Parts: sequence; structure tokens; C-alpha cells
Amino acid sequence: MKHLIVPSSAKLNLFLAITGRRTDGFHDLVSVVTPVEFGDTLTVELRDANFSMECDDPRLEIDESNLVLKAARAFAAAASWTGGAHFSLVKRIPMGAGLGGGSSNATAALRALNRLAGEPLDLAGLAGIAGQLGADCSLFLQGGPVIMRGRGEDVQPLPSVAAERLRGRRVLIFKPPFGINTAWAYRQMAAAAPASYLPAEEAEARLGAWLSDVTAPGEALLFNNMEAPAFTKFIALPVALECLRTEFALVPRMSGSGSACFAFLPADAPVDAITNRIRELWGQEAFVTETRLV
Repeated sequence: MKHLIVPSSAKLNLFLAITGRRTDGFHDLVSVVTPVEFGDTLTVELRDANFSMECDDPRLEIDESNLVLKAARAFAAAASWTGGAHFSLVKRIPMGAGLGGGSSNATAALRALNRLAGEPLDLAGLAGIAGQLGADCSLFLQGGPVIMRGRGEDVQPLPSVAAERLRGRRVLIFKPPFGINTAWAYRQMAAAAPASYLPAEEAEARLGAWLSDVTAPGEALLFNNMEAPAFTKFIALPVALECLRTEFALVPRMSGSGSACFAFLPADAPVDAITNRIRELWGQEAFVTETRLV
């Protein structure tokens, strides 16, 4: 096998509690994260040597700073693999959205290279590389909803009973024409500390209450304390979410550090009307897509 075409899913933070700042400057968190069916597509073609990349979106940097190429080099070193590959990315996940597109692309590259190279690394080996590339990379190796802790390096599958309450749920993902810089969002939280953080014990208690209540719907899990700094600066976000609550009885939230938001869709949800309303509020360039949780 000389080439492989693989999906590269977006992710949603259904529950995100930033619990405090660490002595190394990073932040601790407790989060429930799930991939969705919507995402990018990565084609990997083996070459004799070297790694190269192209993308249909000219805005994406495809130099050595790209996580796909970083993942390829890290895989080659870890697996003592001397081959090369060319990556072709069809980009659908919007950038600056908090949907994990770059991390997902990197993990897709890891899995594809491992398969093309004859699977020299097991899941633990791939997870070790993914954890070095970025906090979100490891979650995409699981293939379903996970609980993330620490900086995001502690990744555990969501208990199966709880995962079944989420899997297959229809969801609308929508993003305004602007993005939010993740580093800026964390700096804002640090500046407002300690009020901006949710103590770890309280975050675990909230999550534990949802996990133990088998009748609690996915909507009861939703939480994100990174909304506060984003909503203070980008007033278009809370205005739109409040409109969706009052006009369509949805429970919309922001994903990650934003600017993408999402809402679970009831069976009778008027998706076209909701989409039109979002674009009335955010302009015709607003990104909107319907998908399902994996």
C-alpha cells in the first residue's frame, strides 16, 4: 500500500473547566471532549525520503511549523523509519475556532504513517508522540468521547454508558467570521484569577454528578468557563447565543477557547431557520454545519 486517505475529525469540548494555572505557566483543566463526523480529509502518499505538504486552503501555513510535518518527523524518529511522504489536506475545519483542526490533522498523519509503514508503533507509542505535539492530539487517538485532565495529557475514554448518551447526537456547529487566539484567552483568564477558574474539586463534582445520573441528557453536561473572557471582548458571541436560546429553545455553548459554538439539535429543530438567524446576526460569511457526535 503506497497511499492512504483518512478522515480528520473536528472536536467539541462539551464540558471545559479551566481549574488553575500551573507553576510552568500552563493551565490545568477537566474536560469532556468528543470528535464529530465533520472534518478534514488527509491523503498520504509514500515517498522514498523527506516530507512535504499541500493544502487547498492557501491561508494554512504548510512550512515546518505545521503540526502534520512535525508529526511525520516525530513518527520517523520514534519508529526508526527512513521513508518519506507527501500530505495533501482538504481543509473544512475552520481555523481559529477551538475545534482542534490542527491537532486532528497531526493525529491523522500519525495513524496513516503508522499503517503505511507496517504499524511499527502500538497505540501507546502513538500516544507518546501525540502528547508531545500538543494537548489536543492524544484525544483523537481514542475514536470517541474522552475525559481530559492535567494539561490535557491525561486522556481517558468516557465510561461506555455515558458515551452512549452522547454518541450519534445531532449538533449544529457555527462560527463567526473572526477567530480567537487561544494564548490570548488563557492570558485573560490568568489576569482575572482566581475568579476566572473553577476549582478542580468543583469541576470533578459537576462531572461526577452527570456521569452518575444515567437519565441526565447531554445538555446537562455543557459548561465552559473560557466563555467569560471571550464574551467580554467579542460581544457578538453572547448576543447570538442568547437569541438561539430565546427564539429556538436551544442550549448553545462555545467550544474550547472559541470562537466556534455549538448546540444539540432536537429531532424537530428548524435547521434552516436557525442557520438563517445565525447569518443574520454574524453575516453571510459565518460558518455553519450540521453533524453528529462520534
